[in-house]
Amino acid sequence: MLVTNRENMIHAAKSGYAIPAINTQGGNFDIIWAVCKAAEELKSPVILAHYVNTGAYSGHDWFVEVCRWCANKVSVPVSIHLDHGADFEICMEALKLGFTSVMIDGSTKPIEENAAMTNEVIKVAKCFDVPVEAEIGELLRLDNLGTVMENKNIVDPEEVRRFLELCQPDSLAIGIGNAHGYYRGEPDIHLDVLKAVREFTDIPLVLHGCTGMKEEVVKEAIKLGVAKINFGTEIRYKYVEHYEEGLRTLNHQGHSWKLSQFANEKLQEDVKKIILLAGSDGKAEAR
Repeated sequence: MLVTNRENMIHAAKSGYAIPAINTQGGNFDIIWAVCKAAEELKSPVILAHYVNTGAYSGHDWFVEVCRWCANKVSVPVSIHLDHGADFEICMEALKLGFTSVMIDGSTKPIEENAAMTNEVIKVAKCFDVPVEAEIGELLRLDNLGTVMENKNIVDPEEVRRFLELCQPDSLAIGIGNAHGYYRGEPDIHLDVLKAVREFTDIPLVLHGCTGMKEEVVKEAIKLGVAKINFGTEIRYKYVEHYEEGLRTLNHQGHSWKLSQFANEKLQEDVKKIILLAGSDGKAEAR
């Protein structure tokens, strides 16, 4: 069932689990349906996440329609989330299209400017009853080899305090050494920053760049109030791997639906592992 993720995120932050947010590659049916079916089997709330650039091929409206159809085929809470919305305009487009959660990412800007942009989005999103995620501490960027291209995302907890004095988003992603892409070696994740932030706010926190993080680190972050964990890189690579396996091993006779079904069923198992890591299994009716 299609929901916003506000109540689920609050409950998750208080109860020591997180809700998985899966990048769906711009509305790929195989991925979206795999996420929904895995969530239904394990009775977990789930978030279908969308990057603007991955929607360039199929269209943001297509993404929403596919998500809505899939969400309404299952009984667990499913929300449609705009990830890393770069400006006010794209967040407004997402609200009009029917996204049930939006992120405004002003992390590259000074705190005051970031907060002002966030407040603009919050003001309108309230009219749609849609929760807003913000970010402070720009996420690290990795090249294809996993090498850090920028290293400025470990945020000072006092900057988080200042930011939250200026605006009140529904959830907050903070930079603690996490990154988009595959890490090369073990990432240096600063859980002490989460611990310090938790001392002055109970806002649900978000951990981006979970692909390749040690499970113990993710679980500890969840204990410290992370209520949403994001997976993109792992899912997109696993999907392609499964599809390639289908091409090699199936007697598909050119039927693309056979390949899609094969990849979908394989991917469900990958999503289940993420749900179990998040501890959200069995929490579909917890809010």
